[in-house]
Amino acid sequence: MSTDPTSPDTQPDPDPAATAAQTPVPDPVSRIAALEEEVRELRDKWLRAEAEMENLRARTRREVQDARQFAVQKFATDVIEAAENLRRGLASLPEPRPGEPELLTKLRDGFEGVERQFWAILSRNGVERVDPTGQKFDAERDQAMVQQPSADHPPGTVLQAWSAAWMLNGRLIKPAMVVVSARAGAPADPVEG
Repeated sequence: MSTDPTSPDTQPDPDPAATAAQTPVPDPVSRIAALEEEVRELRDKWLRAEAEMENLRARTRREVQDARQFAVQKFATDVIEAAENLRRGLASLPEPRPGEPELLTKLRDGFEGVERQFWAILSRNGVERVDPTGQKFDAERDQAMVQQPSADHPPGTVLQAWSAAWMLNGRLIKPAMVVVSARAGAPADPVEG
């Protein structure tokens, strides 16, 4: 390789002043307008990202709160079954009467105490028992099992609850099984629920 400055392989470095003179200089007004447009676009992107983050934070807070409130739903449903079976057992005992065996009295009193503890535990944990007897039928909370004609109650009134409705922090976890009044003179019909 030759070191001859006139050799075609070697090109002299361009003059920086000459290169700057050849590059077009943008108009300051158009340059400012372009920068302002870029600022507007970046500000819009930033505001959208902030709004999206706030929505994500709010959604996460709701999901965490729901998880705290309803994480025990399966467990509560199982405990409710046990509480209802205890109630059925108590209902099957004979009514208290004078002269009944002391063992039967103690057994009944003990089961009633256990039942009260069940209700207290459930209540402390946001589980509520709702007995709809005498109230208007609520399709969101009640499951009609039978319609029964009644001259004493307006149609659509819950005459009897075979089981109560159960709520967990305001959310239905088990509907009530109910008998609903029908117009007097109408035949009793099972209701498909």
